[in-house]
Amino acid sequence: MPSRNQNALLSPQEMARADQMTIGAGSAGCDLMEAAGLAVTRHITQSYAQGRTLILCGPGNNGGDGFVIARHLKQAGWDVTLALLGEKAALAGDAAIMAGRWTGKITSITPDVPVGYDLVIDGLFGTGLCRPITGMLVQLIDGINAANMPVVAVDMPSGVDGNSGQILGAGFKATSTVTFFRKKPGHLLYPGRGQCGHLVVADIGISDRVLQDIKPKIFRNDPALWRRDFPRPAPGGHKYNRGHAIVVSGGPANGGAARLGAHSALRIGAGLVSITCPEAAVLPHAAQVTAVMIKAFKGADDISELLADGRLNGWSVGPGCGVTAQTKSHVLQILAAGRQAVIDADALSVFADHPDALFKAIKKSGTLPILTPHAGEFADLFPDLMPGNDGYSKLTSARKAAVRANAVIIFKGPDTVIASPDGRAVINDNAPPSLATAGSGDVLAGLCLGLMVQGMDIFEAACAAAWMHGAAAAAFGPGLISEDIEGQIPHVLQNISESGN
Repeated sequence: MPSRNQNALLSPQEMARADQMTIGAGSAGCDLMEAAGLAVTRHITQSYAQGRTLILCGPGNNGGDGFVIARHLKQAGWDVTLALLGEKAALAGDAAIMAGRWTGKITSITPDVPVGYDLVIDGLFGTGLCRPITGMLVQLIDGINAANMPVVAVDMPSGVDGNSGQILGAGFKATSTVTFFRKKPGHLLYPGRGQCGHLVVADIGISDRVLQDIKPKIFRNDPALWRRDFPRPAPGGHKYNRGHAIVVSGGPANGGAARLGAHSALRIGAGLVSITCPEAAVLPHAAQVTAVMIKAFKGADDISELLADGRLNGWSVGPGCGVTAQTKSHVLQILAAGRQAVIDADALSVFADHPDALFKAIKKSGTLPILTPHAGEFADLFPDLMPGNDGYSKLTSARKAAVRANAVIIFKGPDTVIASPDGRAVINDNAPPSLATAGSGDVLAGLCLGLMVQGMDIFEAACAAAWMHGAAAAAFGPGLISEDIEGQIPHVLQNISESGN
């Protein structure tokens, strides 16, 4: 069973601190380097056929790992060529020690694309890269990528930033990557995630105890993070113990999104779920729902009576509602009433011209809502925080947005980031490409709502919803449409229960 600590993601700076704490506790740095190189060697010999192997070594510790790999592969009978960036005499510290143990020939790295090799080992920079790759290395890396040569990256494909996943100048597209102790954010954030290939995390003798001092706040999404607080029906409970969710709907021709959200909220365990809608949409909804109740607006758009009922403890607004003054009014009314809310889709876009109006209303409400923007909606609300601005990664952008909005942010995409104003952040990596289909975001909003009304911690509810959303899509497989996701939730719940996750 994976633990919370096993899902911690460490920045390159935090990983360096873990190394130093381990060394300070009595381990020699060269022993850690030896263990790292040996771990990569094991992966190579177990995963690749023996053949001519080129090992590219950089001028730092990543290159030191490369010298260890070269030595062990040569001892195993492999045909190894080692190429070094710079001079051996310029190496320092543990890398110099490992270079001294290498008895083979050292050649210089040139921009020419190597030919005649069956495998390339990337020991150039790893997570130690601090500036864009330039010059002849761009030609070398791009050439190896274009030649489709198998590449094993040590720690991180060189050129990929370990914090952001961004490619700095040029980056290897690895067949597999072996990292040490814990994954880094750049392993899970695109485009870096697409550069890593098969990712292996190797134990090199660093104790989990170092995490007690590092106190990581970034994690890979996994049930281990939230299963303890996941709501489960009590043996002596009833539906009124499990909350009453309200989904605000658009007009008669735009109710599908609300139904997707309502069914998902009910499926994830909400005791009761109602759709509130214009009078003209009542019959279209009634023709397609059973367990979900329908409550018409009072007059044209008045939801004040419903908001006055404290039993209706969680609201979802936005999907299919339209980018209208009515939608904006509904959001502001819900927040002013102090109700927990999932604010999605049109309810985000309607504040594109005045995002501060939304943030002020959230702050005044005293609640912690969930905002679920995709990239376009994020750009509308937080144009200055978009990834790439001032070097921001998607992770940094989401965390800053959560603080500004005083909300839990689900910054959606293939590398969805969930961020809380208190600094906690999670990267979700289980969503299959098939989840990029119309209406899937409406289902996600419903899952968040269903967990929220049951009293789950808001940040954990967002994390659980995102993970289950991806797991349900993966369980269905190819041909997924949004209506299929909800039907897979019982399967996902059963798997969580059986695995203890």
